[in-house]
Order: sequence, then structure tokens, then C-alpha cells
Amino acid sequence: MMNSKSIEQEGLDLSPSVLRRFTGPRAKEIFLLCRPEPQASNDISHQAESACRRLQDLLDLEGGSLKHLVKETVFFRSIREDVAAFQKVHRRIFREASASAHHLPILTVIEQPPLDDRLRLEISAHAVIPLTPEHHFTWNVPGDSPCACEACSQPRARVFFLGGQEHVHTGNIYGSPEGIFKESCSMFYTAEKLLNQLGMSFKDVMRTWIYLRHMERDYGEFNRARSAFFKELGLTLYPASTGINGAPLPPDHQLSLSLYALRSSTPLEVEAMTTPTLNEAWMYGSDFSRGLKVVEANKVALYISGTASVDEAGRTAHAGDFEAQVDRMLLNISALLSESQASFHDLVSGITYLKRPADAPRMRRVFQRWGLEGFPNAKVKAGVCRPDLHCEMECLAALPRVEESGEVEGGRKG
Repeated sequence: MMNSKSIEQEGLDLSPSVLRRFTGPRAKEIFLLCRPEPQASNDISHQAESACRRLQDLLDLEGGSLKHLVKETVFFRSIREDVAAFQKVHRRIFREASASAHHLPILTVIEQPPLDDRLRLEISAHAVIPLTPEHHFTWNVPGDSPCACEACSQPRARVFFLGGQEHVHTGNIYGSPEGIFKESCSMFYTAEKLLNQLGMSFKDVMRTWIYLRHMERDYGEFNRARSAFFKELGLTLYPASTGINGAPLPPDHQLSLSLYALRSSTPLEVEAMTTPTLNEAWMYGSDFSRGLKVVEANKVALYISGTASVDEAGRTAHAGDFEAQVDRMLLNISALLSESQASFHDLVSGITYLKRPADAPRMRRVFQRWGLEGFPNAKVKAGVCRPDLHCEMECLAALPRVEESGEVEGGRKG
């Protein structure tokens, strides 16, 4: 009989890094998944060093550097045990590379254990390497928090400009810990205050990630708070979103929010993505879009929300049949992409959440049948929003811009 380690590794791509690049008219964008090298010891400092150095080396090979990173998410096996050692290594490597604390990126950190049980962490990252000098960064935008804990006192957002568009990525945003409904409301108000500081609002948010420490217990109250906040704001186009089980760093906080917002000097083209295989999530009380199609200065981005085995009436499909659930999940994602003339070949990044790591071999077999391989797709352990759902996947696809003349701008992938 296989032990748990060999079962999980059988269902995984064990390469230390996966990279996908997209070159548009204004920048080369690099999407990466970096893990510690196989020879790295179990020591968290060694694993952090290995993964961060791998990230640095890959960006160097692409003609960029660590200062071009705009987003990093670090998935920890044990966030309380390992985050301090990771941050120490991370800061040292970035300071050695850039000689400036202003180049230290803002991280999303979350406890969602990598499925490969040799790993104490893995890193999902996105870098933007400009093709012209017009592109510049503003780092470490501070935020005001209702909570005085150390995690809440950290800078909250990073801004970069490209082709007349202002992009904002945040790290973990927390609310005041006073019951899940109030904490959720406080978290959204904190995010809105941060966006207001940048001359934006939640109406400019394209994508959110919400991590709940107790998913099954708290998801209903969180949804109630989100709906109330969106109603108060008068929001009509909901962002793409993932709401998933994950332990935030501060022990007193029950959830955290990360987001991506975009403001343009010209009218921004954004539309909700739909498919006949799925109903709208707001019909069953979850206020998010199944996906958003956003025309950015460098690409057309398809932000696919966390998607599971849900049918066109919003019901769980194939309860009790794991492989059928993976099939339905991928059917839904494929259908969303197809409605925007895209396919799995256009994916540049993703995250797959699996409730039971022992299901990884069966999941990989289904992925292989669909040809869903070869792009940065972090696979982590996390509970999904319903007890009878066993997996969920989110992803990002990148398409070339098409000008009014009909000419395609950029769009080289590799």
C-alpha cells in the first residue's frame, strides 16, 4: 500500500518551477510558480531561500529582476511556524538584489498547504517587465486599519502604471475582529478606505480573494456582509472572486481579503463572463461574477472566479463522485473561456484547491484528459464553500488586444 506521501506525489507535477510568459504591446508579463528545489532540506529557511532564489533566477533569465514583481502569494503548510523565517529570507534576498527597501514587495500570505507534503511553502508570482520607460512603480502604499496588530500595521498595496492605466494589487487586508459579520464589514470598509486613498473605490475592483479560517461555519455570514457592503456602495458589476478556506496569519482574525483594482485614463472595457452551464452566483447569495473580461493596456484579461462542480441551477453536481466533479469543474471553466473565444491554451496562471490531498492522482488524470498542464497552477489543500464539493479552481487567461483596425497587438506566449 502506498503511504500518503507517495500518493500525493503521484498526482503532482514535482518540477521546482513553472513559467508562462505573455508579451503584449507595452510589456512582457511573466507568471511563475516557484517551489523549493527537490534537494532543499525540510528547514523552512532553506526552502524559502531555494524558492526565492529560483524566482530571482527565472526573472533574470527573462530580462527582468525582482523589482518587476507586482504580485506574490505564498502558500504555507504552517503559517504561524514558518512566516517569520520566510519573511527574513525574503527581505534579505530582495535587499541584496535591489539595494532599496522600496522594492520589497507586498505579499499575500495564507495557510493553504501545498499538496506535495515535502514542501513547507510555494510561491505564485506575477511580474511585469516594461518594453518602454513609460512604466514605473509606486511601492508600499500604507493603509489605515481598525486593528492595531502587527499584521494590520504593514503596508497594504502596490501600484504600477502602464499605458494610461493604474493597477493596484493588495496584500492581506483585515477587519476588526469582533464577530464574523462585523469583521467582514470592517474588512471591506478598510479596503474601500485604502482605495479612496488612491483616488479609487471598490467599483474599480476587478478581482478579489477572500480566505476564511472556518469556511463552512462563516461563509454564510460573510456573504451577508459582502451583499450589504455592495448594496451600500451601489455596485452593479460584481468582481470576479474566490472565497476559500485558508488560515490568515493573525490568530485573532477569521478572514482576510486580497484584491486587484484597475483605473484607466480612457473608458475601461469590462464585461461579466457567463456560460449556459452556470447560473449567476448572486442568485444563491454569493455576490461575485463568474468571471470578468477586462481590456487592459497590454492584454485582454479573463479573470475566472473560483469555479467548482456546480450546475446551471446553482446546485452541486455529482455529489459523491470526485472525478465527475473535476470534469464538471473543468467543463464550466472551459465554457466560460469559450464564450470569450479562449481555451485552456490561453491560461497563464491558476490555483486549484483540493479538500483531500489523497485525491490528487485522480485529479491529475482528469486534468491530463482535458490537456490542462504546463502552466503555473498552484495546487493546495483547502476546503470549498459546500461540504459536498471537493475541489475548486480559479485561473487567468491572457488574449492579445485587437485594435479598431482589426490588427492584433502583441500576444506572444511562451
